[in-house]
Amino acid sequence: MKALVVLGTRPEVIKLAPVISALKQRAEVRVCASGQHREMLQQALGAFGLQPHIQLDTMSPGRSLNILAARLLEGLDTVLEQEQPDWVLVQGDTTTAFCGGLAAFQRGIRVAHVEAGLRTGDLASPFPEEANRSLLARIATLHFAPTPMAAAALRAEGVPAAAIRVTGNTVVDAIAQAKAIWPEGVPASVPAEIGQRLAAGPVVLVTCHRRENFGSVMEAFCHMLARLSEQHPGIQWIFPVHLNPAVREPVHRLLAHRPNLLLTDPVDYHTSLYLISRASLVLSDSGGIQEEAPSFGTPVVVMRQHTERMEGVKAGFAMLAGQDPVVIEAAVNGWLSDPARCETLRARQNPYGDGHASARIVAALYGEPCEAFHG
Repeated sequence: MKALVVLGTRPEVIKLAPVISALKQRAEVRVCASGQHREMLQQALGAFGLQPHIQLDTMSPGRSLNILAARLLEGLDTVLEQEQPDWVLVQGDTTTAFCGGLAAFQRGIRVAHVEAGLRTGDLASPFPEEANRSLLARIATLHFAPTPMAAAALRAEGVPAAAIRVTGNTVVDAIAQAKAIWPEGVPASVPAEIGQRLAAGPVVLVTCHRRENFGSVMEAFCHMLARLSEQHPGIQWIFPVHLNPAVREPVHRLLAHRPNLLLTDPVDYHTSLYLISRASLVLSDSGGIQEEAPSFGTPVVVMRQHTERMEGVKAGFAMLAGQDPVVIEAAVNGWLSDPARCETLRARQNPYGDGHASARIVAALYGEPCEAFHG
């Protein structure tokens, strides 16, 4: 069997790396990098020792999603003609994932969708991710749902049960793979400045990058973080700032030079995981962090109107706070004032996976039976 794995963003690398590793033991695997997020992609590839066999050049600053999609479809069509894979594997909800699936579908090649079935029910939130994954559900051959809830969403949309496998989320596999190479439980890549902050006191990790939080929403978040850092001077606030200028400009303009708030460039995956493991709380709009934090028993305040990851909310790991800074600030203060509540999370199982998702995916690609992840 020959499989072509198409990826283009940091989360895709993280969640497909353990699948690639497992699949290589049985199949010929080719990896195609779409070029969607080139800088952050290289950082993630390095974390797992991956090197793409094919590198496309599709993304240009300031270009629209339509232009990116057009360039992706053109580039991927050439790749598919040359490679002739039996399967194309895509992950999640990016423009790369949707175009990888569409290009394969239009050439009659089977599509395997990793992390299928996540839904908010609102096509505008998150945008364009909700549309991308919904459209992929119409053309995929196999749907690898990470949880029973995701599988139920697919069945409700008419996807045949026989085409769905509940695998658990591969991010839990990736965490285990990453932690296995940390000397004495600490990644070698942690920057000295971050290490100093971790030694200085309790930490809150902050990330923010989604389109729906750009503009005035981002500025309001920054003002809120300034207040929180002043209210809690004994806490170190660490904010790896996304490379997108829509994030970097307001964050650096409004939050620079605060003594207990560290603004850094994006950190590598190992450092990111270590920060989550050491944090008292995470404040984020990231989907991946919502799935990673439960492995470390770390609570997350989610700065979004909707989340497609309600499993964490129901299990008590996450709080969906919306975009109102007053509500978010109250949620943060609620967690920080109740350390006993945070401590109860340490003993709970991650509702998103058990570390065996990749093995289930490979078995399904070969038509072999395997026990489903039950959550």
